[in-house]
Amino acid sequence: MKRVVITGLGAVTPIGLGKDEFWDSLIQGKSGVGFVTRFDTINHETKIAAEVKDFDPSLYMNKKEAKRMDLFSQYAIAATKMALEDGNIQLDTIDLEKVGSIIGSGIGGIQTLEDEKKKMDEKGPGRISPLFIPMMISNMAAGQVSMTFGLKGSSMTITTACASATHAIGEAFRMIKSGYMNMAVTGGTESSITPLSMAGFISMKALSTNNENPKVASRPFDKNRDGFVMGEGAGIIILEELEHALNRGAKIYAEIAGYGSTSDAFHITQPDPEAKGATRAMEYAIVESGVSKEDVGYINAHGTSTYYNDKLETLAIKNLFGDHAKNINISSTKSMTGHLLGAAGGVEAIATTLAIYNEMVPPTINYENPDEECDLNYTPNIAVKRSIKCALSNSLGFGGHNASILIKKY
Repeated sequence: MKRVVITGLGAVTPIGLGKDEFWDSLIQGKSGVGFVTRFDTINHETKIAAEVKDFDPSLYMNKKEAKRMDLFSQYAIAATKMALEDGNIQLDTIDLEKVGSIIGSGIGGIQTLEDEKKKMDEKGPGRISPLFIPMMISNMAAGQVSMTFGLKGSSMTITTACASATHAIGEAFRMIKSGYMNMAVTGGTESSITPLSMAGFISMKALSTNNENPKVASRPFDKNRDGFVMGEGAGIIILEELEHALNRGAKIYAEIAGYGSTSDAFHITQPDPEAKGATRAMEYAIVESGVSKEDVGYINAHGTSTYYNDKLETLAIKNLFGDHAKNINISSTKSMTGHLLGAAGGVEAIATTLAIYNEMVPPTINYENPDEECDLNYTPNIAVKRSIKCALSNSLGFGGHNASILIKKY
């Protein structure tokens, strides 16, 4: 089996464009949450979200191409371009038939869907764009990435709700580990801050309604948490077979060494009350990596700022690690980025990788009121200097999907 390393990072997030701005914002504890600017929220109970700011697609693709893509695909192209440049990858010097694009998206082009439905209602079905379907379908981000950059290896989309990006990274890791590919562009992308999407999550009582204080609305593990904050963006990482990376003189951030994927088989939205699925996902990632539980020093938690997720993810960590759980720094970077749904695991894999590389644990901001059911070290409010040998990044999705990857220092 091959070893797999991380050699490029690209981030389009509510707290910064590019890995450096994203990382600086994380370490400073900067919140990306504010009032929704995309549409009038007068009839929406929740009026806040974590939007990407100052995104100009013309910096990453020509305007004609951009108009043929939903925003979630534009984000994927931009983050991929960043990651390839960060990895100093010269596409004309490598075998593109052995480079894949494995990208997660939980929802896909929902803004396109809403726009075209409105057009049909107002002007009739004859006015629907012939680009409607290819702009909307969730596989198109991976397809557009493969076409834009000429990647001819396996191209696919993983759709497992909020676990999509972590599953995508895990599956890409396995393909490279088995020798099927030399390199993969992987992670996730999402742009679902739309009237219909937000209305749906509001109806489920899943979103925070702390409209008076947007910056502190996302408060994972805090006793007063009242729901997640919708985010958007893309997180793309370059995974590469170790010898392939060494042969081209690549900068290596970290090594991905394990992946766990399980199902709760319990409920469409609520986690298993005994947290067995999440526990096993982390355990499988550790077992595959060959490290011990005591080697894990950091966990980037799914940490959504919802009652059940935070309580039960805490339980899963305690189930698996026992007494060692108290020695682990945990943080939810969703406290700053909001919840990027299918893209969450992509930006969180970048955060986890940079935590290892920079020996710094990003904080969980807005942590003010301890919850007796969430009693671990969530790295409250201030980043902490720490040498990290191994770290886990967790993603848990509606439908009972659980995914965990283990990243270790190279």
